[in-house]
Amino acid sequence: MLDERRILAKIDELDGYLSELRAVAPGNLEQYGVIEKKRSCERLLQLCVECVIDICRILVSGMRLGLPSDENDLFLKLQKNRIVTSSMAGILRQMRSFRNILVHEYAAVDDELVFTFVKNRLEDFDKFKKLVLKALKKRNINR
Repeated sequence: MLDERRILAKIDELDGYLSELRAVAPGNLEQYGVIEKKRSCERLLQLCVECVIDICRILVSGMRLGLPSDENDLFLKLQKNRIVTSSMAGILRQMRSFRNILVHEYAAVDDELVFTFVKNRLEDFDKFKKLVLKALKKRNINR
């Protein structure tokens, strides 16, 4: 059974993190270099991506789309079931990889890349939310 309230709570949580991120986002790369700005942006991005992954897990589990082998499989299952588009599934894979770099420092964190993500890619989270809300609405109409 799909826990829509839990999904909506996660969307609210995501909205809160995005609001904070937009509030602390620096205007330029030099301002981003201030350690407090840098760490705030990195942490808030991490939290945003983790909310997205949590929403994907809830959807896959609640809609009984199968047991995912890994996080990327979550996105594939949502794509196959037309919850997200193929381009969004690709964006979700990029988000996951980016989060892993931030969390695990698999590679040196590139300040310019993080700054560019904060300035130019936050709308990806909004697009994801719209797709999820559309799927929930469609599901309720078809009941």
